[in-house]
Amino acid sequence: MEARIKKTFICRNVEDYLIDTTLTENHLPQVGDVAVFEVMSIGKHQTIQDAREKLTKIMPGDYIMAAFGHRYATEQFEGYVPKECRRDFHILGAGGTVGIVESVHAKFSGGPTKLQIVGYVTNCRNEIINTKALEAERMLAFTGRAAAATKVILSIGSSMDSGKTTTAAHLVHGLARQGKKVVFVKLTGTVYTKDRDLSYDLGAINVLDFSEYGFPSTYLCEEEELLNLYESLVAHALDADPDYVIMEIADGLYQRETQMLLRNQRFMATIHDVIFSACDSLSAVCGVETLKKWDIVPFGLCGMFTTSPLLIKEVKDNCQVPVYSLNTLYTEATEYLVQKAADLTWDNTIWIFNTPNKYGHVA
Repeated sequence: MEARIKKTFICRNVEDYLIDTTLTENHLPQVGDVAVFEVMSIGKHQTIQDAREKLTKIMPGDYIMAAFGHRYATEQFEGYVPKECRRDFHILGAGGTVGIVESVHAKFSGGPTKLQIVGYVTNCRNEIINTKALEAERMLAFTGRAAAATKVILSIGSSMDSGKTTTAAHLVHGLARQGKKVVFVKLTGTVYTKDRDLSYDLGAINVLDFSEYGFPSTYLCEEEELLNLYESLVAHALDADPDYVIMEIADGLYQRETQMLLRNQRFMATIHDVIFSACDSLSAVCGVETLKKWDIVPFGLCGMFTTSPLLIKEVKDNCQVPVYSLNTLYTEATEYLVQKAADLTWDNTIWIFNTPNKYGHVA
């Protein structure tokens, strides 16, 4: 194929490939399978993020290389890898996730950008290249030991666009200003580097996400696979010898993978602390109550509701968890974390998985 192929970010490590046009008739795509597609019409996605993280304009007739994956995004698309062979697909995410849209947020009246598959990308042995398979040997089994070597702070929220990423980035900024080394990790979501780039801009010494291990997205991953991904990312983060790992989990508390992780005792036993972002006062107060039912008490509340003094007052009148605005996130919130670390004798060798105290670790 002589036409220029625009390679998406998830396919950045795909090299020395061939394109097999015959496999489109009988191969059932799997998550991570790489293919070349022709852009048929432009909808929501007018650009893709390329292998250099650059936003690249796409037009009908262009060819892109992308990978199959699912997507769960309440403010954008719900989409899946199809269970039958077909030729027509949709862009689910600008970082290179492709599948079939199931539902669309009403604000995207133009629908998704439509693609037609040209062929699967194969290696010299005529095997379809799969982004997850490319990185499979680097994946670690979950033990919790990686997290024991640092302090993992979770940034979670009531929903997509509740403020989790901004909260995480301002915690990074505040800790960096206090001379702490911080790595930002996005554990779940759909591949696109905007969230991790913000934390890098605000002082993180390294930024990582699930795409490091070939995941176009984490939607519908099995629980053990998520735990292994967590172990692998935190172990990777340790290369920078961080004082803290600020970790974002995508979407809201009721999203499948988010709930799966937060209710997993083994996972929460490795967590140093939690901050919760919410859109409004009701989601803030009810979110805290939900977390308490799961034996999780966040050290602070932040998010979109903190842009309104009235919403802040409503939360403070109905909840005892401290509220942090963006201005106090990188001052008071980070001072709390640093002081807490100074007050605790952190034992990296003792972990209780069956009867944890606050999050299962022993200080």
